Amino acid sequence: MATAQRVHTTHWRERGACLRVDPDLFFPIGDGGLTQVQITEAMVVCRRCPVMERCLGWAMQVEQVEGIWGGTTEGERRLMSRRDDTDEHLGARRVTSTRPARSYGWKQS
Repeated sequence: MATAQRVHTTHWRERGACLRVDPDLFFPIGDGGLTQVQITEAMVVCRRCPVMERCLGWAMQVEQVEGIWGGTTEGERRLMSRRDDTDEHLGARRVTSTRPARSYGWKQS
């Protein structure tokens, strides 16, 4: 039971699969072949991570620009952010563009 309590009180970053991996792996520079290999290796670490979703959520929340976070690249997070912005905009339009409910002249007493 003490172990279960400790897991819940531990910050998500302390449970990341990347904790014992060179941090430079997650911050590739450039766009050449070696960079793609580095990105792939970082993604392998992320895929086995128990807190990958929390990591991605944090990166999206703080708009983390650089690096691999939650198994996503900078470009992937930008696309996700744009999609979220579009969904919010469309959702607001749908809500404001609905027709008013039809009135049948009934009165509540």
